[in-house]
Amino acid sequence: MIQSTKINVTAIVDAPIEIVWDAWNTPSDIMQWNSADPNWHCPASENDVWVNGKFKNRMEAKDGSFGFDFEGIYDKVELFKELAYSMNDGRKVRTVFTEKDGKTTLSTVFDAESENEFEVQKQGWQAILNSFVKYVESKNY
Repeated sequence: MIQSTKINVTAIVDAPIEIVWDAWNTPSDIMQWNSADPNWHCPASENDVWVNGKFKNRMEAKDGSFGFDFEGIYDKVELFKELAYSMNDGRKVRTVFTEKDGKTTLSTVFDAESENEFEVQKQGWQAILNSFVKYVESKNY
């Protein structure tokens, strides 16, 4: 049985915090980086970044065999610093942005769910963060 616990994933992006924040929150960017596996994609994204604002990202297998909406409501929005939200199942997520020497660290802590093993969840969320880093660092800003 999986215990209720929090999982932490972290990544460092070689880009200023303003660029990282924008790429993290802009739907057209989200659709480019938001997948944990090359066989998946995010064909649609809506994101209203303010307290009580809603977000919804469509996550789908590229072959169309499976898909789901990842959605929730923002509980806290602090520009260039922090985003906290509640997912539809009640789990909480908090992402903190910090900048040092032109690089930005993202640290996300989220409530684990009970269907998948802890390590599988951690690997999936870390893979999405890694995809985000690759996307931002490949852009010419």
